[in-house]
Amino acid sequence: MPYFSVKVPDDFSGNLRLDKYISELPNGMNRSKLKSGVTEILVNGKKQKISYKIKGGDHIDIEWEDNIPTDIEPENIPLDILFEDSRVCVVNKAQGMVTHPACGNWNGTLVNALLYHWGREKIPQLTEGNASEILSARRPGIVHRLDKDTSGIIITAKNRDAEEWLQGQFRTHRRIIKEYIAICMGRPQHKKGVIKTNIVRDIRHRRRFKAVETDGEGKYAESLYECIACYGEYSLMRVRIVTGRTHQIRVHMKHINCPILGDEIYGRPDRIFPHATLMLHARYLSIVLPGDETPTKFRSHTPERFIKVEKILKKRFKKVILEDR
Repeated sequence: MPYFSVKVPDDFSGNLRLDKYISELPNGMNRSKLKSGVTEILVNGKKQKISYKIKGGDHIDIEWEDNIPTDIEPENIPLDILFEDSRVCVVNKAQGMVTHPACGNWNGTLVNALLYHWGREKIPQLTEGNASEILSARRPGIVHRLDKDTSGIIITAKNRDAEEWLQGQFRTHRRIIKEYIAICMGRPQHKKGVIKTNIVRDIRHRRRFKAVETDGEGKYAESLYECIACYGEYSLMRVRIVTGRTHQIRVHMKHINCPILGDEIYGRPDRIFPHATLMLHARYLSIVLPGDETPTKFRSHTPERFIKVEKILKKRFKKVILEDR
């Protein structure tokens, strides 16, 4: 992808937004491209918005993508639908599927598949307007996301009222239970635990985040884990997230020295499972559906990749249940 980097002069004393400053540079980018084509903006190594007010000495790094399609097209992609009514559609997302169109992934996404399944027309891409409007147009019905390589339950909204209802719950994290299973490398010190950290972008590795325990840095993240069983130096974990930060479970498992098997970003090569893909699956969701008063619970089956790995682990290692402490 194209990449742009610039350092603001140390003696700069203006009061400009980042997008305006960049657009006025001799080799800069116009504001329309900044809104619609940018994949990431870093200022001094930290992710920022185009509305950021620049300061003297700032290091600005921008990555963007050209050739953005004019429309989001419906695509006939098979979906594993767990539940559907006039309000919502609950899908067991396959590993490898991106949730919504974005730079680098303009087709083959869950949104493309849902548009076809719902019999909707193609959606024109917005290139003008504010950034939130442009992003919103790319993800109709999407109220939360799963990483591309994370499989499992995701709920989508079929109309604007349902979208606002669900977004409110995800925004406050009230009355929602999201539970994942993971196969990790290493054993946790305790059978159960709560991980409370802030999560920040790792300035040395632009694709990664890291857990920090410094107040005021990054965003607060909280996860509850339970080790179901250990097989040698592998652990089958159950994780519930209280917050929903990018890569949260992956970062938190690495933080307790139990990176998820098959995680190319936060894990490490494995001798027994050298070709393993990310062993993380969203298996349970409890949420109040639009207009209801009590939560509805959704469960998905255990993915085949988990069954294959567990079968090998059970043959090679004795099952160990950690003691409560």
